[in-house]
Amino acid sequence: MRLGILGASGYVGGALKAYCEQQGISHVVLGRDSTASPQHLVRAIETQRVDYLISCAGYTGKPNVDACELHKTDCLQGNAVLPGILRQGCEKADIPWGHVSSGCIFTGCRSDGGGFTEVDPPNFSFRQNNCSFYSGTKALGEEMLAGASKCYVWRLRIPFEALPNPRNYLKKLMSYDSLLDAENSLSELHQFAAACVDSFRIGIPYGTYNMTNPGSVTTREVVELIKQSGVLEKEFRFFQDEEEFMRKAAKTPRSNCVLDSSKALGAGLKLSPVREAIADCLERWGKA
Repeated sequence: MRLGILGASGYVGGALKAYCEQQGISHVVLGRDSTASPQHLVRAIETQRVDYLISCAGYTGKPNVDACELHKTDCLQGNAVLPGILRQGCEKADIPWGHVSSGCIFTGCRSDGGGFTEVDPPNFSFRQNNCSFYSGTKALGEEMLAGASKCYVWRLRIPFEALPNPRNYLKKLMSYDSLLDAENSLSELHQFAAACVDSFRIGIPYGTYNMTNPGSVTTREVVELIKQSGVLEKEFRFFQDEEEFMRKAAKTPRSNCVLDSSKALGAGLKLSPVREAIADCLERWGKA
């Protein structure tokens, strides 16, 4: 098994590369030049003898999705056009591959109160005209991959871990002056990376998977877990409501949503309950 990784310099790609190194998995980092066209990708796959490809490449905006409103061309290219190029290249090379998508193409939860499943159409996209530019492009990216052969679409949702990386959701909560209380599904970053690799190892059916830790949490619940862990002593403040949050702290709508991860769990992927995963990260954070 030789794995090709696109986007290894990013937050998610870096975690995936580190996992491969820790597990002794043969892998190679493919550069941006390999994604210039499907033909470039095929050449890189053949030259590097890649058996499986994982793409963590995309455009997220820094420090947050508000930046995507100012860099729409880059955002559209990275999140909607690039998946199509990768699809063509991987299908020409006839290799299995996976694309890291996002759960931010949803908002809220299902009408029955449950989390959105893989068969539910996105409700936070350009087609509903209610989303950020980032979420709109991520939804388009999934449309580009509809019906793709030998392809996994893994939906990541608000990654967190035990290290104080500025992209880590737990670190963000500890850093912000005020917080918006909202209910969300989350993804423990290293469990996510392991589950992506295991998709190939186990040979689960191709298709879309919500790769979130089972369950959901509110911002206040995560704050309570932070307080209980003793990692940070701080009086957390909250916005009165989403209207105040949008007025004072954001330029574009945010996705807050609950996803159902039953399909991933049923396929044999290992994702621990979300509160358990958060508590474990905070415990290791405290020890470090």
